[in-house]
Amino acid sequence: RSPIASLVTFYKKALGVRQYHVASVLCQRAKVAMSHFEPNEYIHYDLLEKNINIVRKRLNRPLTLSEKIVYGHLDDPAGQEIERGKSYLRLRPDRVAMQDATAQMAMLQFISSGLPKVAVPSTIHCDHLIEAQLGGEKDLRRAKDINQEVYNFLATAGAKYGVGFWKPGSGIIHQIILENYAYPGVLLIGTDSHTPNGGGLGGICIGVGGADAVDVMAGIPWELKCPKVIGVKLTGSLSGWTSPKDVILKVAGILTVKGGTGAIVEYHGPGVDSISCTGEEGGQAAWPLPCAGPHGSPVGSRSMATICNMGAEIGATTSVFPYNQRMKKYLSKTGRADIANLADEFKDHLVPDPGCHYDQLIEVNLSELKPHINGPFTPDLAHPVAEVGKVAEKEGWPLDIRVGLIGSCTNSSYEDMGRSAAVAKQALAHGLKCKSQFTITPGSEQIRATIERDGYAQILRDLGGIVLANACGPCIGQWDRKDIKKGEKNTIVTSYNRNFTGRNDANPETHAFVTSPEIVTALAIAGTLKFNPETDYLTGTDGKKFKLEAPDADELPKAEFDPGQDTYQHPPKDSSGQHVDVSPTSQRLQLLEPFDKWDGKDLEDLQILIKVKGKCTTDHISAAGPWLKFRGHLDNISNNLLIGAINIENGKANSVRNAVTQEFGPVPDTARYYKKHGIRWVVIGDENYGEGSSREHAALEPRHLGARAIITKSFARIHETNLKKQGLLPLTFADPADYNKIHPVDKLTIQGLKDFTPGKPLKCIIKHPNGTQETILLNHTFNETQIEWFRAGSALNRMKELQQ
Repeated sequence: RSPIASLVTFYKKALGVRQYHVASVLCQRAKVAMSHFEPNEYIHYDLLEKNINIVRKRLNRPLTLSEKIVYGHLDDPAGQEIERGKSYLRLRPDRVAMQDATAQMAMLQFISSGLPKVAVPSTIHCDHLIEAQLGGEKDLRRAKDINQEVYNFLATAGAKYGVGFWKPGSGIIHQIILENYAYPGVLLIGTDSHTPNGGGLGGICIGVGGADAVDVMAGIPWELKCPKVIGVKLTGSLSGWTSPKDVILKVAGILTVKGGTGAIVEYHGPGVDSISCTGEEGGQAAWPLPCAGPHGSPVGSRSMATICNMGAEIGATTSVFPYNQRMKKYLSKTGRADIANLADEFKDHLVPDPGCHYDQLIEVNLSELKPHINGPFTPDLAHPVAEVGKVAEKEGWPLDIRVGLIGSCTNSSYEDMGRSAAVAKQALAHGLKCKSQFTITPGSEQIRATIERDGYAQILRDLGGIVLANACGPCIGQWDRKDIKKGEKNTIVTSYNRNFTGRNDANPETHAFVTSPEIVTALAIAGTLKFNPETDYLTGTDGKKFKLEAPDADELPKAEFDPGQDTYQHPPKDSSGQHVDVSPTSQRLQLLEPFDKWDGKDLEDLQILIKVKGKCTTDHISAAGPWLKFRGHLDNISNNLLIGAINIENGKANSVRNAVTQEFGPVPDTARYYKKHGIRWVVIGDENYGEGSSREHAALEPRHLGARAIITKSFARIHETNLKKQGLLPLTFADPADYNKIHPVDKLTIQGLKDFTPGKPLKCIIKHPNGTQETILLNHTFNETQIEWFRAGSALNRMKELQQ
């Protein structure tokens, strides 16, 4: 405990002064670094406290935890308009994190800005470009060879502009952030939709597109629509086979894939902070602990991170848990006891105020919660594990499980691996191995090294598992799958977060289900969706029947974590001699050219490239998997534009009518034809268009190939912002039924752009081939700043205008 912290406690007890009043004075001398990788970048709880007090006085009401952290990072807390769901906030995030697939375009945009260094601590994490094929070491060597040009670009760009670089093999970005960078009260933005993972350590961590990251790295206040707050009150306690993953699977079933849009999900209640823990070290806890896990064990920081991580699947801006003793323990175990001690002094600001108001309240009784499995094809189709077999038989889903996969940024911690190993040991004791293929993805090099040391990895290998590289792998489609042919109907079960059509293996007939790692392990042993580990028996090699017991495992290793290999590259103090080269003939990287400015006129006679039928995620708009290698080359990756979207005209993917030739052809080819002939075009979409990944390529590609607007019933938050950043018009039908008035053969004119103002609808004239016309209204969410992006051609163009 630091002398300053002890002095704060002394004054608190002696004078009866509320803890944070004294801390605010003394903390200025108790400088604590945000990370040991950046010893001169400090946590500013004093500023957080100051801003919270200003806002609380203005609003004159109790604040949620989400509000405290978000409003605590306001650029102008005294003057900022604050209205949940309406006003746009100007924020000052503490740091930026980028994974390698999105970092390429983010760094290319930052280079285009002309700025010499990033203004806030920033990191690049190499986790997306490693394909699962043979196993960890071999796959990593192959990836380093194939992606050498990209890795070199990211490493040298990081060195040149002051960005830390985590080399391939380091681990998944979100696990690295949790181990090194997340802390209670942090405001972190990351160029990946599962950045909310950091909410498991009490931070507000938000997924964004690369252009948003560039704003923050450039020192520009970051804009976010003031989020609503959904409260999830947890009561009771977890037991048996029920895991923290089941909490978010249940919530996803309640809210659906768009129910959290525009909101932060804040977990609270006695299930979080009023249940004592078994086996707590060091005597009585300083304050109530989070909810009990299997067999009364506590839900720790990583388990809370699992819940926050999958909040992306309900469209939430982010999710967060209040600071508690389990977070303190995790921070200490990962070498950040100084941060934990500082957080103790400010903990009143790291939990919600009593009596705070939520825009929506959901209650989940953990004692009644059963193990869940969600899918296929969407992460909000929730089933109790006990019932999924019957549902599968009724729906005609394949019952035999071809592959079980554990890991991903959602479930790849030490505790996750321990629970799976506990299940595996029981099967091995009866002579059994997996009937299904089985893969294991460690979340980080630290996790890999520690589970190797503690024997978990070998137990899972003995069960028949293959330990893959510390990377995203099959979760994002980086899987060289050999056991089936494309188009073959099959079932896989994963502990991942998404299960959209074709996401894991590019096979549209793969029925992917998501559940907890221990349920995946049990189902892989049984080999069928009809197996319920709570009630069903297995038969050992001796012919005797036995039932798997609910697994238990340590949240943290008894010994210290084994850090494994050093995989971090510090940016040099002097980068003046550092060069970043992009070859003009490269097929992987391409310097960006500025998009054209708005010409000051209404958009006349826009051609409809495609009218999309049903779900259209960013995977449909810009596929991952083999396309990841082109994430740094805008023209090449544009060849995957909307190839997964279903055309309402013919019910097919990647087949649209060319309005000039009247021939059907691939979507990208048709878009290129229109661009070549000066024909501007639009896309018509359905509900929650652009859900899923944060990838801004889904906005860059249509802009690059000539789109001017995307018109839908509704948008996912990140994608809508990404479209605005690139100078496109994301518009929604004032009357959703107007979606049915537009046909792929129509032309559209969008009027009102000369008087483009916040809150004022635009007029759209639908011109039918028979000469008739209809007029409808289109809504938008643009504010004044975003309108300037549109007029300038992009947010980056506008930034350059302001610099000049």
